Amino acid sequence: MTAVRRALRWVRWYVRELTGESAYEHYVAHVRREAPDAPVPSRREFERRRAAAREGDPRSGFRCC
Repeated sequence: MTAVRRALRWVRWYVRELTGESAYEHYVAHVRREAPDAPVPSRREFERRRAAAREGDPRSGFRCC
């Protein structure tokens, strides 16, 4: 049973990394490490900024035109 749980945790981790779902957790860890006193934006604000950055970059493939 332990091997199955370990495999499921790995699959979950892999999917979260692949889809970018864990990006906010990585960002928060980075901010806490580099600037502990800096305010951390909410998840919603982080996602808004992330989407705006993707829309503004024509190389990202986010938009078709």
